[in-house]
Amino acid sequence: MTVRAGRGAASGTRRMGAASRRLTHAQGAGRTGLGQLIELTALESAGDALVTAALAGTLFKLPVNEARGQVALYLLITMIPFVVVAPFVGPVLDRFRYGRRFVMAGTLFGRGLLCFAMAAAIMPGDVFTIFPAALAVLVLSKAYSVSRAAIMPNVLPADIALVTANARVALFALVTAGVAVPVGAGVSAWLGAEWTLRAAMVLFLLLGVLAVRLPRHVDSPDLDVLDEALDGDPEAEARPARWRTLLNVGPVVTEAMTANVAIRLYSGFLLFYLLFLVQDRNLPGLAPPVTIALLAVAAGVGGLTGTTVASWTRGRSPQVIVLLTLALALVTTIASAVFFTLWTAVAVALVAAFAQGLGKLALDAIVQREIGEEVRSSTFGVVEAFLQVSWVAGGLVGLLLSLFTDGTAGLTVMAVVLAGSLGWLLVRRRRRVDERDARVEEARASQPQPQPQAEPEPENGPGNTTTTVVRRDAPAPERRTKPLTNPHG
Repeated sequence: MTVRAGRGAASGTRRMGAASRRLTHAQGAGRTGLGQLIELTALESAGDALVTAALAGTLFKLPVNEARGQVALYLLITMIPFVVVAPFVGPVLDRFRYGRRFVMAGTLFGRGLLCFAMAAAIMPGDVFTIFPAALAVLVLSKAYSVSRAAIMPNVLPADIALVTANARVALFALVTAGVAVPVGAGVSAWLGAEWTLRAAMVLFLLLGVLAVRLPRHVDSPDLDVLDEALDGDPEAEARPARWRTLLNVGPVVTEAMTANVAIRLYSGFLLFYLLFLVQDRNLPGLAPPVTIALLAVAAGVGGLTGTTVASWTRGRSPQVIVLLTLALALVTTIASAVFFTLWTAVAVALVAAFAQGLGKLALDAIVQREIGEEVRSSTFGVVEAFLQVSWVAGGLVGLLLSLFTDGTAGLTVMAVVLAGSLGWLLVRRRRRVDERDARVEEARASQPQPQPQAEPEPENGPGNTTTTVVRRDAPAPERRTKPLTNPHG
């Protein structure tokens, strides 16, 4: 019986693996390397989920007032990896973009060794090892994400848009993380958190080997080789140089990043605001644990739906997608503020997660399309830092407002913030379009108009009625060509 069950499980695993391979390698993704990158990122996300399950704390088992202080400390700590990624890791990844496979493998190998150190420190309770190692794991995880987003155009098939490719990667990562979290929690409860960390260590080390085996075109050409190839080329010398002006990334990227900052601020606010409303019993309807579980399920469904919708947006403009997600969040927040109940809170949690997932995928596509490869990793680092800071700021605002206001007042404040952000972006967009149209009209007006030329009169005078008859079967006139320079040709 045991042997038969084992064979059945192995057969089911093989069938599931074959089905997953068909999905990840569809539409030419297997030929360009996108399929391998999807699989690598999905398993990397599962490893991070195992680490999270092993290190999960007991935050909301504390008294409510004491938990607020713990949450505020947690929010401030989560900014540390992004403070490191933005000014340091991004430029390093740009400098070594001709070896991105090895950079990604290094982040995976590093997380494997850190998991080994944390597993050894779990039993004695060595917080001076666990805490810095956990922060280092977060830094390496964000470094992998930045590098993976930067190489996406290098593995993009011709039949897949950037938003769709990003959504496919995120969808598989969400699915594997959703499977790994309960597995990690079960192993931690059964054998202990140290065994979950050891399993994550083995997974990360194997993934490091797979990262090295990614296709070679994932890496960009060496900078020195490009400089030698372009040396003496007048067009290359006349081309303006790209400076690392990361604060001047263009109006399209700035617009998308501003909209995502507003959405991320809104998402962080809702997460902690609604949680503490439930803890304070200001959101009646169900028992607090059931309400928290319902909100968590709604947020998960919203994030998964946003990723799925992004995979269907073929040929859709990512700029329009970003603005539509912000408008959807605004409309839902206004409706929830007017009719605030448990179910409108669930709806607003679902829409916030949907807008955050879809808007971020569209922003990634815009950065991958608009930013040059030489500063793409640095730009992604700055974008991730801005988004995380806005999420932390929204969480702190949610903590503060949960002390003094009810659900209607807090959602009204966020509706005002979202309306102001959307209105400012629409005004800026309209002004930019008008300026572009004015420049086009000015360029057309400055061009000289062609003067009509009079047809020459025949030699015999205006009264000449002589016509030339051309036979249809007459041979075509002979075209004289330049003689060949090769005498043997």
